[in-house]
Amino acid sequence: MEVPVLNQNGQQVSTFDLPDNVFGVEVNTGLMHQAYVRQMANARQGTHKVKTRSEVNRTKAKWYRQKGTGRARHGSRNAPIFVGGGIAHGPHPRKYTKNMPRKMRRQALRCALSDLAGDDRLVIVDRLALDAPKAKIMNSILANLVGDGSALILMPGKDEAIERSVRNLPDAQTLNAMYLNIRDLLTFDKVIVPLDALEIIIAWLG
Repeated sequence: MEVPVLNQNGQQVSTFDLPDNVFGVEVNTGLMHQAYVRQMANARQGTHKVKTRSEVNRTKAKWYRQKGTGRARHGSRNAPIFVGGGIAHGPHPRKYTKNMPRKMRRQALRCALSDLAGDDRLVIVDRLALDAPKAKIMNSILANLVGDGSALILMPGKDEAIERSVRNLPDAQTLNAMYLNIRDLLTFDKVIVPLDALEIIIAWLG
């Protein structure tokens, strides 16, 4: 698949032939969904906790006398039916982690990249560089490349100027190409990939 390569002004400077084994595979939505659910589940801490009736610290004295009140027979204020009592069947600490084979995870990334490339949502640029962090300049560059909408910028390595420039933009985010994941690929409207980062992705998933 041949795609245009743009500069920071949004002008085409050359073309690049994307390999079909990474950007031209058959899109498997079920596999992508499984990878997405796995990533979101593994991000959960699972530290939620409520107190049961045995853990609530309230008086152990009998609430009111057994007979003569006309009310039901109760001996504890810790019961779940009372305000301030324990919680029945509430959440407790647990692990939400899901396993998925590495080949399936990488194939899900290939499917997501192929879907982006097929919908013209993959923007290839020759390079991204700023002399100093400047959100205003970065915002104009993103306007030239993607127009309206959110954008994910894949970086070949650490770039303080680019990262700090994007940090305050509400609809943009940077990500190291080696940390490519299904959630970020599906979250943003367009994905901006410099040629250096593209070579990393091809070497990793090719």
